Amino acid sequence: MPNHYRTGWISDVHLGTRGCKAGALLEFLRDTEFDTLYLVGDLIDIWSLRRGIYWPQDHNDIIQKLLRKGRKGTEIIYIPGNHDEFVSGFIGNYASVTLRKNAIHTTADGRRILIMHGHELDNVVQNLGWLAHLGDIGYVA
Repeated sequence: MPNHYRTGWISDVHLGTRGCKAGALLEFLRDTEFDTLYLVGDLIDIWSLRRGIYWPQDHNDIIQKLLRKGRKGTEIIYIPGNHDEFVSGFIGNYASVTLRKNAIHTTADGRRILIMHGHELDNVVQNLGWLAHLGDIGYVA
């Protein structure tokens, strides 16, 4: 029987990279159910995929598992990050996934939390995009 939680957050998965821990995430998703699941940026690493395609079956399996959770009733809120910024132009509802720039989560005890990826607060990402991309290349090389 899977563990069930009111809310969960997953960020910086970086599907499309060799460093992605897809197996561990799949195991986690198989063992865990949520009422609401926030995907908080960099689910897919387009920066890396532009340099070369790397997309093994377990990366597909993660996408399929997330969509299946949505079909079974999990509210999925996807907030794009800097590495998957290509989807930020598609804000709205798509079947079981809601794409948003950010979100406000209300905790069980009534507190409100701003949910955002955080790249909006990074001066290099916001003002010197070329340097951020250069740094990313150096990080994975």
